[in-house]
Amino acid sequence: MKTKNFLIQVVVLLLCVISFTSCKETSPTTGWAYNDAKNGGFEVYPFQEQATGPGLVLIEGGTFTFGRMEQDVMYEWNNTPRRVTIPSFYMDETEISNLDYLEYLYWLERVFVPADLKVVYDNALPDENVWREKLTYAETQVEYYFRYPAYRNYPVVGVNWLQATNYAAWRTDRVNEKILVDEGLIEWSPEPSPEGYFNTDAYLTYESYEAESDKRLQYITTGEYRNARMEDGILLPKYRLPTEAEWEYAAYGLIGNTLNERVLERKLYPWNGHYTRTDEKKYYGDFVANTRRGRGDFMGVAGYLNDAAYMPAPVNAYWPNDYGLYNMGGNVAEWVMDVYRQSSHDDLYELSPFRGNYYETKKLLEDGTVEERDSIGRVPMVPVSDFKNDRRRNYRQADNINYLDGDWASLNDVDAWKNSSSNSTDAMYPKDIDGSYSLVGDHARVYKGGSWVDIQYYAGPGQRRYLDEDESTKYIGFRCAMARLGAPTSSKKK
Repeated sequence: MKTKNFLIQVVVLLLCVISFTSCKETSPTTGWAYNDAKNGGFEVYPFQEQATGPGLVLIEGGTFTFGRMEQDVMYEWNNTPRRVTIPSFYMDETEISNLDYLEYLYWLERVFVPADLKVVYDNALPDENVWREKLTYAETQVEYYFRYPAYRNYPVVGVNWLQATNYAAWRTDRVNEKILVDEGLIEWSPEPSPEGYFNTDAYLTYESYEAESDKRLQYITTGEYRNARMEDGILLPKYRLPTEAEWEYAAYGLIGNTLNERVLERKLYPWNGHYTRTDEKKYYGDFVANTRRGRGDFMGVAGYLNDAAYMPAPVNAYWPNDYGLYNMGGNVAEWVMDVYRQSSHDDLYELSPFRGNYYETKKLLEDGTVEERDSIGRVPMVPVSDFKNDRRRNYRQADNINYLDGDWASLNDVDAWKNSSSNSTDAMYPKDIDGSYSLVGDHARVYKGGSWVDIQYYAGPGQRRYLDEDESTKYIGFRCAMARLGAPTSSKKK
């Protein structure tokens, strides 16, 4: 069911509650009625299940073998197989396209450039020079790939990890703003300002976020207008990059090879078989992914091109996997959230594994209220205080990127580590200390999947590579994910 249809049902039920004509429920523990102003007005709004956000596909979770599925011909030994469980989540059906990213840039330009904050727009621009090589002619791609209409539906490249993360945060705000505008809960602003554009966290944090006339939900006890809350089930969770384990699980699409609790056929790639050609009779021999077939062969021989793409192909090209996801084994590789460590597969937790946790909380003033939004409209955040966590059992500090990582003998600068407030391993994995440089540090992020420049080997979802988070290439793109809240499967009829 589409998001809009679901929200229409929610609004109808809200009206039912507010009118006090029906829909009365009582607490199973106290017996008091919900949504009754006479006994205090504790509000419980009707809810079916989380709506599917725009562009997303539900990935039903489960257990799978995370890591290497074939011989490690590169001898990297960084993806030891192990069994883990992935909760259900949502993922984009396709990679983010040039058109998607141009929409994002247009919004940034419209909001921040008139306010003399052009740096926000500039920082989001993809690096179009990633196409250049010293001994190739690529000016056609440099000048036209990102902006020419023929490439609208092609995956955006030249975007680094930081830019992809910012895009996901922007998308969260625009989707939730559209939901509230459609339901009449806020007034749409045609000229948003850097300090006042719709931000989901700000909307949920500051009671005075919107003008009084814009807040259309009412308290049952007082009748006063209020903002929608997370408890109402109207807003969607955050868009984000998928974790490495989520991406790999979704890429395999083993749901199509499963009978009861048995995986009847394991996969090396997002499709069945050991090759990049289909064995389906109607299309027998056609390529199922955009990869490089061999040295100097990016698209085949004229008259019968193999994958018909000498660079990235449209985001919805080729066949989707059994989850309905396109290009999980080729076209462009994709950023995921994780910080890279060679030993991560040996250390990670077996439920929803992830390396890269850095816990933050809202910045409070002395009176306990949250500090006002910053110059570009975000809620100020600070690291979780180590002092407040000194009695915790599950974690003790905000920065957990380096948990179970490294040892004293491998430190580059012991004194710097001792003097660090967070005991980070910048001394162990320096960015640039006295001319030294480590390729693997707290800023090295994992990217997954094969691309149009890669051989078939990297099309296996178990392969993992890394790149610094502020660097980009002509063969790395991204897609977004979202948490599935509540039941792991949908009750909606297909």
